[in-house]
Amino acid sequence: MSDLRDLYQEVILDHNKRPRNFGVLTPADHHVDGHNPLCGDRLTVYLRLEGDRIADVSFVGTGCAISKASASMMTDSVKGRTVAEADALFTSFHDMITAPPDAAAAAAATLGKLAVFSGVSEYPTRVKCATLAWHTLQAALHASADTVSTESGD
Repeated sequence: MSDLRDLYQEVILDHNKRPRNFGVLTPADHHVDGHNPLCGDRLTVYLRLEGDRIADVSFVGTGCAISKASASMMTDSVKGRTVAEADALFTSFHDMITAPPDAAAAAAATLGKLAVFSGVSEYPTRVKCATLAWHTLQAALHASADTVSTESGD
């Protein structure tokens, strides 16, 4: 199990140091700001839709390694998917992150590369770091103009 945790840490550190889809997306149909006051994470998710499909997605911001890596991997995971597919992926990811550790491991089996975040469920204060980008994406997908805050839910 230690080797697996080491691999997961490596993937998270790589996405933190070299985030994918990092930058302002122009033109963008929607953009929403997100903030995690507990950790200080701040990001903006940009989204361009073509019909019901996510044509492009990006983010900018600052935050801890978990927050930045989660945003990077999220953008990779949802690009090209339909809104319904992205919603389902959000639900699966959120379920994995908020589940008890045994259940988180089971949920991770369906999430591919996103499973690297399954261990976050063991650290409740980090759950908000990992889910900030996902909640912000949900707001962008559903045209909310409000700033997303991790203090208004998990």
